[in-house]
Amino acid sequence: MSKGWFWGLLLVNVLFFAAMRWGAELTTEPEATLTQPPLHAERIVLLDESASAPAAAASSAVAETQAVAPHLSTELAAARRCLYWGEFSGSGLQQVRTELDKLELGERLQMRIIEHNSGFWVYMPPQRNMSMVQRKIDQLKKLGVQDYFVVQEAGEWQHAISLGVFRTQQAAESYLETLRKQGVRTAKVSERKSRLRFTLFVIADADDGLAAKLQAYRKDFPDSELKMADCN
Repeated sequence: MSKGWFWGLLLVNVLFFAAMRWGAELTTEPEATLTQPPLHAERIVLLDESASAPAAAASSAVAETQAVAPHLSTELAAARRCLYWGEFSGSGLQQVRTELDKLELGERLQMRIIEHNSGFWVYMPPQRNMSMVQRKIDQLKKLGVQDYFVVQEAGEWQHAISLGVFRTQQAAESYLETLRKQGVRTAKVSERKSRLRFTLFVIADADDGLAAKLQAYRKDFPDSELKMADCN
């Protein structure tokens, strides 16, 4: 009797274990284990292509920027170009201003004062008194010389009459020759050891056309310097 119960319980346990282990597979149809859900092709996203699209667009934008950048740089560089013409003083300064006024440059035209500790000047030697100074001035006016300056400071040059200051001796000699052709006989050229002021003209947004015009004007001022450079 006891053996019968033993084998009966053993059979029940074996059947219970088999049901727990393989029950789902035994009750499921074979085709069900091979069936896959539909792919839904319309929902498929090619991640590689979508990820590379923004990069490609960015690369295209960079390429376009690089292609345009040189032109922009050229335009900006051209906008910063200036013409520098100088340095002038006295009658030469007034003549240049007259020529530049004709071009109607407006705010594009600036004047800068340049100071030097020495230079050359054309002058008439100091007179003994102001009466003699006035006599010389009257003579200059009759000869058509309107640009002069009487030195008032006490010292060795008091009552001298300055007819122009120049950066170089060559420019001073050239102006002296012009004065002699007008009839001025007693003027001289000498180095001037003092602070001298000159004017430099600066024209912004300059182009080759304007440079050509000023180059033509410069023929009347051969000792001046005209150059195109970056504005500063």
